[in-house]
Amino acid sequence: MDYNALLLTATDLGYRLMTSGAEIYRVEESITRVLRAYHAQESEVFAIYNSIFVSCVAPDGTPVSYIRRVGGHGTDLTKMEQYNDLCRQICRDAPPLDQVRTRMDEIAAGKTYSQRVLLAAYFLGAWAFTLFFQGTFWDSVCGGICGMAIFGCVRRLDRVHTNPFFQNIIASAASALLALLLVQAGLGVNSDRIIIGAFMTLTPGIALTNTMRDIMAGDLVAGVSKLAEALLTATAIALGTGVALALLQLLGGGGP
Repeated sequence: MDYNALLLTATDLGYRLMTSGAEIYRVEESITRVLRAYHAQESEVFAIYNSIFVSCVAPDGTPVSYIRRVGGHGTDLTKMEQYNDLCRQICRDAPPLDQVRTRMDEIAAGKTYSQRVLLAAYFLGAWAFTLFFQGTFWDSVCGGICGMAIFGCVRRLDRVHTNPFFQNIIASAASALLALLLVQAGLGVNSDRIIIGAFMTLTPGIALTNTMRDIMAGDLVAGVSKLAEALLTATAIALGTGVALALLQLLGGGGP
């Protein structure tokens, strides 16, 4: 058994789980179980949301370790489920590592949602949340339009590798400004409900949920770091809204 290859494969599986939106405890447990399936001794795993540290001891007593940096990522529950199934298969059958890596590559190359589908999802999400916050029908239409504006801003800024904090500021400012203009044009009625409904597409709901689950599972470092990220996202949204309101007042358009 090539324990360097084993450690690389196990860490890569954990990395792919994390970039699919998995919680910290899921990532650590999956890597640990994979190492145990191949009889690695004294395996240790420590993960936070931007790094994975893995080590084990080969049968000859040689320590082996590996560190993987994790960049920004979103959530793909379909792929996370597939990686989970692969982990269960590894624990059950311990297949050759080359087969495991082939399967991981197949999952990574699997079907993803097109830009049109994602754009429609942003529209429908903002539309539904605007109705949820008691906006009128036309308010919900405006909310959907603002949701599409958020999608366009985030995608374009992503292509030039803009910092997520500034992405949220720009996207929220553009969405809030558009909501105010749509109300002034007579299409919408309640600009505040339109803005709130559209901003729900930026709210880190899954991140906050995973944060609480990690804290309750005892992963305090990971939980607190993710909580700080969620709070920064909320701050960026507030700053973007303030910029839009200030800009409209300077132009003499008033506020909500």
